[in-house]
Amino acid sequence: MSSLICTISKYLILIFMALYTIKCFLYFSAKTSRKRNTNANLQMVDIFAIHFLCHLTMYLNTREQQVIWYYLIELLIAILYVVIFRCVYPESSRFIINFITVLMLVGYSMLTRIDRGLATKQFILASVALFITSFLPFFMGKMKTMKNWTILYGIVGILFLLTVFIPGLGVNLYGARNWIFIGSISLQPMEFVKIIFIFFVASGLVKAGTLKDIVINAVISVLFMLVLAVEKDFGAIAIFYITYITMVYLATSRPIFLFGGLALAVAAVFVGYFLFKDTLFAHIIVRWQAWQDPFAYQSTGGYQLCESLFAIGTGGFTGVGLGNGNPYLIPIVESDFIFSAICEELGTVFGLCLILVYISGFIAMANLASKCRQPFYKYVCFGFAISFITQVLLNIGGVTRFIPSTGVTLPLVSYGLSSIFSTLIMFSMVQFIYILTGKEGEQADEEERHLRARARAAARDAGLLPGAEAHASQQTTAD
Repeated sequence: MSSLICTISKYLILIFMALYTIKCFLYFSAKTSRKRNTNANLQMVDIFAIHFLCHLTMYLNTREQQVIWYYLIELLIAILYVVIFRCVYPESSRFIINFITVLMLVGYSMLTRIDRGLATKQFILASVALFITSFLPFFMGKMKTMKNWTILYGIVGILFLLTVFIPGLGVNLYGARNWIFIGSISLQPMEFVKIIFIFFVASGLVKAGTLKDIVINAVISVLFMLVLAVEKDFGAIAIFYITYITMVYLATSRPIFLFGGLALAVAAVFVGYFLFKDTLFAHIIVRWQAWQDPFAYQSTGGYQLCESLFAIGTGGFTGVGLGNGNPYLIPIVESDFIFSAICEELGTVFGLCLILVYISGFIAMANLASKCRQPFYKYVCFGFAISFITQVLLNIGGVTRFIPSTGVTLPLVSYGLSSIFSTLIMFSMVQFIYILTGKEGEQADEEERHLRARARAAARDAGLLPGAEAHASQQTTAD
């Protein structure tokens, strides 16, 4: 009986995930707030159904009471987050709230399956992060001069990156020196600096009046990336660089910055390879070789990628079922390669839906950026969108052998305090921009109504309106 329920649950998980994904895109086509709210409510049903079925499957496979407690506590925190955030910020985006909720609950479910200890740690730290970041929209509303802090962003960002070189604080992990340890807590400064970097670039672009200003902004931005190069964190460099050139292109609308930036990136890679291939690029070469032919290096540098491909292939379209796979065979599966575990046990269909969900989040942020009237927040929101989707593509591209592995996490799903905290900070700031843009839209509509009323009143006084229409105009003006 348990086996039958698990099998049915496996397919129901796929169905609910597909329904949630479809509703992500239907949300954009909804023309009224009522339709959007109905869509968002139905999404919550899908989210909690997926979460319930995942934990039901794990419980039936293990018969451990601990799984039930995990489910109940995760459900409680998720409901509290959704309800309280909407009560405090009634004008916030339901789409973004649902987006955060579904990704975090999928992450909790997979981590509970892979490692209960890591799942507990992730849940506690992520819950704290949810609480702390929920205050950001309020504080950002009070800070009216954020766009003027260009120098501060630059100094703080670079100094924070440099903390990894402090003896006893920074450590080398997986070929890169991009971690710091404070007691038993490990942090990746890059995860937080990418937010500061986006604020720095946005602030600089708002102030830039000449080409010289853009060049100065570019030089300081290069300093960020040079520090990351010394750290050997080339995944972070890709995120920073792509974010920078797209933000500059948005601000200037000049294709030369976009295509010129790409050409410079290619040139820098070639020059850097020939000058530093035995130092900075040593571990990158190993990943490059593993990407070209992972099975030729299966016992060495290609082992991780081979196991990832085996896992995805084994899962097929519908997966082997939660708890029936072998995710433990993939090194660092809980962070960098969690997408492979998802595809193995929940299926490639679930993985494809997850990719589409991430894309819908990017579209939502990009759409919000296009509507924002204040240039600083427009650039910030667009920078968040590009940084976010670039990280997603680097992670999924690496585990599927579409591109060489870069060692970045899958936002809100992978294990990692730095990653989940920085992503929640980012989305809380996006919520502030959403609320701000909504108020700007209401103000613009109100001004337009007043202008129309004044125009009609002037036309009526000039005798340009017929009697019935003049009477209607008087009523509108009176209202």
